[in-house]
Amino acid sequence: MKGFKELLLGVMLSFPIVSYAQITEKPVHLLNLLQQVHLHAPQLKTDSAAILIRRAEANEVKSAWLPDLKLSYQADLGTNNNVAGPYFGFGMVPSDSRGVRTNSNSNTALANLGIASLDWEVYNFGAYHAQNQLAASRVRVDEAYFQQSKYQLDGFAISHYLQLLRLYEFLSIQKQNIARNQQIIHTIVVLARSGLRAGIDTSIAGAELSKAKLVYIELDNVYKNEQQNLALITGLPSQNIQPDTTLENQLMGKSFYFTSLGADSSNHPLIAYYRSRYQQSQAVEQLTRKSYNPKISIEAAAWGRGSSIDAHDQFNSFNTGWGFNRSNYLVGLALSYNLTDLKRRQLKLKTRKLASSYALKQLDEQKASLSASSNEASTELTTSMSRLDEIPVQLKAAQDAYRQKFSLYKNGLTDIIELDASLNVLYRAENDYSRAKNQFAFALFQKAITENQLAKLLNLLN
Repeated sequence: MKGFKELLLGVMLSFPIVSYAQITEKPVHLLNLLQQVHLHAPQLKTDSAAILIRRAEANEVKSAWLPDLKLSYQADLGTNNNVAGPYFGFGMVPSDSRGVRTNSNSNTALANLGIASLDWEVYNFGAYHAQNQLAASRVRVDEAYFQQSKYQLDGFAISHYLQLLRLYEFLSIQKQNIARNQQIIHTIVVLARSGLRAGIDTSIAGAELSKAKLVYIELDNVYKNEQQNLALITGLPSQNIQPDTTLENQLMGKSFYFTSLGADSSNHPLIAYYRSRYQQSQAVEQLTRKSYNPKISIEAAAWGRGSSIDAHDQFNSFNTGWGFNRSNYLVGLALSYNLTDLKRRQLKLKTRKLASSYALKQLDEQKASLSASSNEASTELTTSMSRLDEIPVQLKAAQDAYRQKFSLYKNGLTDIIELDASLNVLYRAENDYSRAKNQFAFALFQKAITENQLAKLLNLLN
C-alpha cells in the first residue's frame, strides 16, 4: 500500500499545478492602435510620397503658359561667297547672307550676331485650362487612393486586433481548462490515497492535462504571430501589443446606437477613389478635345549684327567685325491650325469616350459590390446578435453540469469518463461564447466599414 501511495505521489508531481504568467502589459486600445497605424504604416508613407510627386507635377503644368524667351549670340569667322538660288536648309546648310558677286571671293571675314526671340502661345481656346484640370484630377486620384488605402488598412488592423483579442480570450479559457484538469488530478490523488479511486483515473486525467497544455502552447504561438502582424503596421514592439478585453462588452452595450445609423455609401473611400478615376478619364477626354484647337501666338525678335565687310563690299580687318552696326526688331501675331487634326481629334475622342465609359462601369460595379457587402454584413450582424442571445444559456447549462459531475465524482457516484465529458462540454461552451462575442464585434465593424460609418462607431468607444 505504501508503494502504491508513492506511485500516486509521483504521478501527481509529474503534473504539477502550474500558474501561467499573466499578461501585465498595459492594453493598447483600438483607437490608439489605429493612430499608430496612420503614423507608421509603410504603405501609407509610400502613398503619401506619391501624392507629393503628383502635386509637384501639377505645379509644373501650371507653368506651361509661360513664353519661350531665348537669348543667343555667336561670332563667326569664314568666307562670304554665295550664289543666288533656292534650297531647303534642313537645319544643316549654314546661312551666308549677301556675298553674291560676279567673281568668286574666298577672303575671310569676321561677323557676330546677337538675337533675343519671344515665342508665346497666348491663347489656345481652353487647352491650358484642360491641362491644369487633368493635373488636378491626377492629384485627386492619388489622394483618393491614399484615403482608400488608409481605410482598408484600418479594416486590416481592426481584423487582426479582433483576432488578437479572440486568441487572448482563448488563452484565458485554456488556462482555466488547465487549472480544472490540475484540480481533477489533485482530487484523484486524494481519493486514491483513501482507496476510493483507482490509479488509472490519474493517467486519464494526466493525458487530458497534457493535451490542454499542448493546445495552450499552439495558441500562444498564433497569438505572438498576430502581435507581429500588428507590429509591422504600427511600429510598436510586438510584445507591447495587448488587446483591450473590454472592447467587446463596450460594443455590445452601444450597438443599438450604431445600428440606428444609415449608410453613407456615396462618400465611401472606395467609391470616392473610383469616382476620381472616372473624373480623371473625363479630364483626359476634355484635354483631347481642346488640344487640337487653333493656337494664337505672339512672335517677337530683336537682333543686332556686325561684320568686317562694309557697305561697299570691302573686306576690312577683323577687329571691325566686333560689335553691332545694324539692329532690327520684328513683332507679329500668329494663328496656327492643322486641318488634318480634325480627323485625329475625332479618333482620339472616340477612344477616350470608351475609356470614360469603362471607368463609369467600374464605378457602378463597385457601388453594386459595396451594396451587396453591406447587406451581407447586416445579415451577419443580425445572426451574431441572435447567437449571443442563445449561447449564454448553453454556457450556464455546461457550468452547472460540470459542477454537478465534479461533485458526484468526488463522492464516488460517477466515473472519470463522464467527468471528462462534462469538462469538454464546458470548455466548448466557453470557447463558443468567446467566439460569439468576437464574431459580433467583427460583424459590427464589418458593417461599419462597408457603410462608411467606421468613424462614428469608433467615436462610441471614447
